[in-house]
Amino acid sequence: MIVVMKPGATKAQVQHVIDLVREFGLKDHAIVGTDRTVIACIGDKRAVDKGALENAPMVEKIVPILAPYKMASREVRRERTQISFGPSGAVLGGPKVGVIAGPCSVESREQLLETAHAVKEAGAMALRGGAWKPRTSPYAFQGLHAKGLEILAEARQQTGLAIVTEVLSAETIDVVTEFADVLQIGARNMQHYPLLEAVGRCGKPVILKRGPSSTMEEFLLAAEYIINAGNPQVILCERGIRTFEDYVRNTLPLAIVPALHEQTHLPVLVDPSHGTGHAAYVAPMSLAAVAAGADGLLIEVHRDPEHAITDAAQQINHHAFSAMMKRVKAVAEAVGREA
Repeated sequence: MIVVMKPGATKAQVQHVIDLVREFGLKDHAIVGTDRTVIACIGDKRAVDKGALENAPMVEKIVPILAPYKMASREVRRERTQISFGPSGAVLGGPKVGVIAGPCSVESREQLLETAHAVKEAGAMALRGGAWKPRTSPYAFQGLHAKGLEILAEARQQTGLAIVTEVLSAETIDVVTEFADVLQIGARNMQHYPLLEAVGRCGKPVILKRGPSSTMEEFLLAAEYIINAGNPQVILCERGIRTFEDYVRNTLPLAIVPALHEQTHLPVLVDPSHGTGHAAYVAPMSLAAVAAGADGLLIEVHRDPEHAITDAAQQINHHAFSAMMKRVKAVAEAVGREA
């Protein structure tokens, strides 16, 4: 349930309600909005004396949360969540359509730095690059690991771009958090609940990718694990789902973008690189994603895609990325956004 405070409630009055919630054995999450504060109460509500809460000073009303995902729901927070990160204070979830771009994996210092400068010049707000790579085959390139993180950190120092990289296990969270501005949970790990709880304790923003066979409700419940562990800085990412089609690597269901905005206050990214698996489709689906209301894009960019070690077919080169960014800006402005 949600305890809605009246406009003008003081910190002391909000804390009094929080203390009551805790006395009833519930977990509290206070959300401060521009007009009022609401307190989400999670747990077994059968022992709660609602009258005690309703009669507390400056309590306006108590509202049940109907959605199974409590903290991610728009029932709890009507205002859109904006998440800032990185040395420049980049923001996702606001009027600006943010673009995070870079190679699938960090292959070498020269490769990453060249692409970092190229995506920076084209207008990207953050640099992506995998230091640890989850691969279907155990014999495939698994990434440069800690060395890759060091190269990413150097790229941030040179360009000022925030760093986004994937974390594969709870054991590597500390070292990844030391270097990265944003942690990414890949599609394979969307329902790896101990890992979700671990990144929920890390204090850094988290990009959560939708699992290839997951429903929207399962996606939002995965986000709930992170928020419930103490980290409200969750960015949802649609990266395509598995269907019977084979003309694309995955089917990119853009209808989920407005559907998510209807159900959750969290920012929504779209990854057209994994969502299609073909470089030629990345730009058209990026434009469609922005038109559908996406808060940002996650794009794979490589200086020489034909010779990329991982995901060569879906990475676009520097020139194609720069040209795409100009079109993204035009579409963003057409739908009342910035780019």
